[in-house]
Amino acid sequence: MTGSKADSGSEAPPGLLLDLDGVLVDTRPVMERAWHAVQEAHGLGVPFAAYQEHLGRPFDDIMGRLGLANAVEIHRTYTEASTAAAHLARAFDGITDVLLAVAAAGWSLGVVTSKPLLRATPLLAELGCPFATVRGPGGQGRGKPAPDPILLALIDLGTDPADATYVGDMAVDQEAARRAGVPYIHAGWGYGRPNGPSPVVAESPRELLHLLGVITPPASFIEGGLL
Repeated sequence: MTGSKADSGSEAPPGLLLDLDGVLVDTRPVMERAWHAVQEAHGLGVPFAAYQEHLGRPFDDIMGRLGLANAVEIHRTYTEASTAAAHLARAFDGITDVLLAVAAAGWSLGVVTSKPLLRATPLLAELGCPFATVRGPGGQGRGKPAPDPILLALIDLGTDPADATYVGDMAVDQEAARRAGVPYIHAGWGYGRPNGPSPVVAESPRELLHLLGVITPPASFIEGGLL
């Protein structure tokens, strides 16, 4: 899927960047509970499905697209409810084994997410993977679908766009990768559908290994594991 450092002349290893929600961790139960808290606290009739449609964008951007003016108060309620429900999040089956195999093959790993780092960091710690960079909102640059967070993550890794791959599950992820000049793989197990032109789709975490050209011995995976 992506060129090696030998192909490009780059001294840095290839980089794999991934979104968090819907790619690494199933946080839908957390988000649903938090949005229901928002509905009750602020008397909103906007369904969770409408909120989910815009996942991947900065929270303020989503509020604007939903026509909600009091974004600061809503975000406060959402954050409190999300933190309280964080225990409902679960890593997707097989994703940790896949990431460890990719890292063992010499790739650098990074995360590009629209989730605030205060809530993202504990979830990533549960995966036990060597992420070299984590880029979220509140720092430099614009949020997705702008290419800024992907490019900043690549600067952190010292990796060229041509030597990297971004894995996401929403149309904004696909657009951000395109604008950053980074090859994109759509996580078919995630929450959203790809946008045209049709990207490469991985139907399961383990399929990422094939698409990335990472070869691992069968012993690297638990027999009978769900990948």
